[in-house]
Amino acid sequence: MAKIQKYTLFLETDYDYEMIGICSHHSDYRLVWGINELLRIHLAKASDLFEVNQKKNEKSGHAYYFQHDEDNLLDIYLIKNKAEGKFLIPEKQQIDYFLFLKNNATFDVSEWLVKLKNHPSVLAAFEFDPTEFESTENLSF
Repeated sequence: MAKIQKYTLFLETDYDYEMIGICSHHSDYRLVWGINELLRIHLAKASDLFEVNQKKNEKSGHAYYFQHDEDNLLDIYLIKNKAEGKFLIPEKQQIDYFLFLKNNATFDVSEWLVKLKNHPSVLAAFEFDPTEFESTENLSF
């Protein structure tokens, strides 16, 4: 009788983005206006929702703002953390928004962080390592 071989496939998640958490008492459009002015970027509201697969085959849709920078081959997302009673990053429920810089090779995130912390629309800003959170595996840009 032939022996059956079993193989196990392990997938590594590639985190090709940097992540900043923002706490703000302002609405999303006011915060985005301030961030655009401060960082000299051009985030614009997306017409669709940023969908995330939650546990138990549920999805949540989060409002987001987006910019694709052709010159630097960079995508910038500002995504609201809480929507429909569900969180984008449940491990950080106290964070209101997450700013993601995908394929960033141009901007210094620590410089952006200092600027954000001093903006009147921002109560607090933190840089996070995406590998810290299990839920970041559900994010797909």
